[in-house]
Amino acid sequence: MNRRFGFLFLVAAAVVLFPFRAPAPLFYVPGEGWYYELYGQNTKWQRTRAKEQLDVAEQAFAKNDYNTTLHAAHRVLRVWPLSDYAPDAEYLIGRCLEATGNDEAAFKAYQNIIEKYPRSSRYEEVLWRQYEIANRFLGGQRFRIFWGYLPLYRSMSQTAQMFDKVVNNGPYSDVAAHAQLRIGAAREKEKNYPDAVKAYATAADRYYNLPAIASDALFRESVSYARQAAKAEYDQNTAVQAIATFTDFITLYPDDKRVPQAQKAIAVLKAEQVRGNFEIAQFYEKSKKWNGSLVYYNEVLQLDPNSPYAASARQRIEALKPRVQASTAN
Repeated sequence: MNRRFGFLFLVAAAVVLFPFRAPAPLFYVPGEGWYYELYGQNTKWQRTRAKEQLDVAEQAFAKNDYNTTLHAAHRVLRVWPLSDYAPDAEYLIGRCLEATGNDEAAFKAYQNIIEKYPRSSRYEEVLWRQYEIANRFLGGQRFRIFWGYLPLYRSMSQTAQMFDKVVNNGPYSDVAAHAQLRIGAAREKEKNYPDAVKAYATAADRYYNLPAIASDALFRESVSYARQAAKAEYDQNTAVQAIATFTDFITLYPDDKRVPQAQKAIAVLKAEQVRGNFEIAQFYEKSKKWNGSLVYYNEVLQLDPNSPYAASARQRIEALKPRVQASTAN
């Protein structure tokens, strides 16, 4: 982390100490970034009416002339922000930013449509475009600094926030269920299993009427529980939750092709539970806490009477019974 900030400082210092000369006036649009507007060429793309200005932007976009598209579309928003053509201008800005690889700024431009023009006919498409942008970051694309010019770092936390914004923008839209699943996937990638569990649980509960989504969410929730249980010291309580969730998955979706995986995972979790209880029993026995030791040896037998630890647990139970009786008598 300190290395990253050190690098950022050096880059910032270079920008400040070695400024470049801008070939034209530089304009900044909040949430969308910087762009140049060339003197002496404005008459080529400027128009006096919003519709005509939008036409210029659309024609330029069709020719992949993103520079002119951005100029014309930004002018629509500056001069006619409340016109019927403003949403389409903002949309073209988002498309240009996507096409030129500035996905973060594109996401913000689409967000402007959601917030400023909620009745736009492109609302659903914009949600899907935001989703696809977030998907690219989920796949490893780097976030940029310095107004979108320098790709620097990956962040699953920021990616999860993007997907969360898509869900909040349209919680019952076609894309929302997929975005909710991706929140969990992003949290898994950063190894934040508790938040992954929450995201998947939300997907399973909210979109229960979509079997493909709900089954995937429940299975992934189970896997996240299992990974959380195995993290650091084995977490018995989380392992119990993982087994319960896998069992729910098998019960609700018995024909799902992942049922054998779920069954195998349950077996592994139970084996780990048996081993954990056996080791706890041994710890209590060494500490001469006979009653506690008996409780955990018995737990080994209850979890799996045929496990490799079962025979040893039975032997220890028989050996400890006289000691427990003696301590009770005293």
